[in-house]
Amino acid sequence: MMRILIVSDSHRRDGNLTWALEKTGPIDMLIHCGDIEGSEDYIRQLVSCPVHMVTGNNDFFSSLPREDEFMIGNYKIWLTHGHNYYVSMSNEIIKEEAAARGVDIVMYGHTHKPVIDIGRREGDVTAINPGSISYPRQDGRRPSYILMELDRKGLVHYHLNFL
Repeated sequence: MMRILIVSDSHRRDGNLTWALEKTGPIDMLIHCGDIEGSEDYIRQLVSCPVHMVTGNNDFFSSLPREDEFMIGNYKIWLTHGHNYYVSMSNEIIKEEAAARGVDIVMYGHTHKPVIDIGRREGDVTAINPGSISYPRQDGRRPSYILMELDRKGLVHYHLNFL
């Protein structure tokens, strides 16, 4: 079993990330979908597991990559903030780009609204947006994050959580 915490758009307000880590318990990986605003080192010090982070549209002068591709189990992941793929309008363009890249799961942020859009057919891309851990914009305006788990068979499960 593998547990991955996915967050986004903390905007240097890191208290809720600390709280999410306490609520979640031990994790095997932390993924941040951008708009970190200089807290990269602090976030790396919070956990003792691999961390994947990318820049967002508010991460000026950051040395983080704009995008990242990596594997989690048998799944190819593409991590990007999403603002360059018009995600504020819909996630269709980012899913098309992910499919063109041969990606199984695209993770993005920017909208401050959580999305778990699971591909329905074999080969379809799954699009994941954890919403904002600090400045939520969805109905109810509760900070959100996603816990992604791989079970013993290597199958992925997503759990949307609110603080």
